[in-house]
Amino acid sequence: MVGVALERVIPDPGFADDDGRADPAVTAALAAYDADPHGRNAPTLATLQDTRVLVPVLAVLGEVEYDENGLAHDKTSDMATVLITGQDGRTALLAFTSQEALTTWNPEARPVAVSLRKAALSAIQDGADALLVDVAGPVLFPIEGDDLRALGEDLLLVRVGEGWGWAQAVERPDVTQER
Repeated sequence: MVGVALERVIPDPGFADDDGRADPAVTAALAAYDADPHGRNAPTLATLQDTRVLVPVLAVLGEVEYDENGLAHDKTSDMATVLITGQDGRTALLAFTSQEALTTWNPEARPVAVSLRKAALSAIQDGADALLVDVAGPVLFPIEGDDLRALGEDLLLVRVGEGWGWAQAVERPDVTQER
């Protein structure tokens, strides 16, 4: 295509003002959870559900080639998300609330900024049993089971009376609009 200028378009990930720090509301919610980890996690999850998290990706060696001396050299490599396996055999996708927390876990990991809901969906698609938020601290917050599925299905955790429940988000009609 001679003479045609192609416009370079880089999609907006939706976090234009993100500086890699944890949202103060998320930090406070995790601190409250840490003070009573055996209490209800719903208030913490309700705060986290709409936040940005950083999913780590690491370079994984693809093909290897050997030189005439028999030494191995990288031929190709890929970037991959990280799944860890616990002692009980269950797997989890990792997510972090800040660049600092991610780098504490592994300085070589690269962050991919996504919503917590997209991270949950990715965990489900990867066959993981859980999504572990801030596995290296300061507060580890596991999301698993029904909570993981509900987030992956884009449900909203809402206050219902004295408790919490998952609800389908619906768009409300604009009631101010003239008919």
